[in-house]
Amino acid sequence: MDVIPVIVSGIASGSAYALLALGIVIIFRSTDTVHFAIGDTGTLVVYIAALAVAQGAPLMVALVIALLLGGLIGSATQRLLIRPLGHRRNIVFIALVVTIGLGLLIRALIGAVWGHQATPFAPLISGSVSIAGVVIAANKLLATGIALAAMALVGWFFGRTALGAAMRASAEDPFAARLVGLNADRIALLSWFLGCSLATLALFFLAAESSLTPTLANHPLFRAFAGVFLGGLTSMPGAVAGGFAIGVLDNLAGRYVSANFRDTIVFGVIVAILFLRPAGFMGALRTERV
Repeated sequence: MDVIPVIVSGIASGSAYALLALGIVIIFRSTDTVHFAIGDTGTLVVYIAALAVAQGAPLMVALVIALLLGGLIGSATQRLLIRPLGHRRNIVFIALVVTIGLGLLIRALIGAVWGHQATPFAPLISGSVSIAGVVIAANKLLATGIALAAMALVGWFFGRTALGAAMRASAEDPFAARLVGLNADRIALLSWFLGCSLATLALFFLAAESSLTPTLANHPLFRAFAGVFLGGLTSMPGAVAGGFAIGVLDNLAGRYVSANFRDTIVFGVIVAILFLRPAGFMGALRTERV
């Protein structure tokens, strides 16, 4: 049986989905906004990082630049586009439309400046490693390790630091957070910075695995949202677990059923699960007083 190699490969693939899913949930919990442009923002930043590499910058320096720039663009998006929307009753829908529009604009900008052809993007390291009988590119393995380290760091930040606790409190009840003196606007900016930086990290390594295109984020973001819905839109651990689960499920469906129907199978399973657990496995149903 070759199920173990398939699972190992799925975990490696799922690390990018888990990072994207974690970024989505961090932003949603801070501002009730599903940031549909998070993937396009990360793609734009990776193009800029590729430009820096072409000018002679080392790849690790380009990665650091990309993380900072991705976070800054995320914070600017929150301040300039989301915050002015205020606290209207239909804020979720309005913000959804705004972020979808932003994503389309970013994709058009990328196409106008860099074109629509695939551009090679060098990996941080070359070669391959054999694990459990499956050969995995060393760059993909490094990406998985960095992704796991980033998730552990985020978990420590939210669970062990005063600022992380303040961000969690603000996400749970923004009004109560303001009453006790927490700056909700500053926390929202930091959440968007962190969420978009995580998405940029995922797309940086995904570009190295294949190539850099304006639609680089389409496929991974599709699966990241599946991971979010599977784990729970309000749960950061659930988003991470869901992202890895989607990576494994995607590989199993492609290997044992059909590569042509892997999307159908993955989302068929998600729909079935959501019928049983609408908030996801680790999410909580939200209630509002009217």
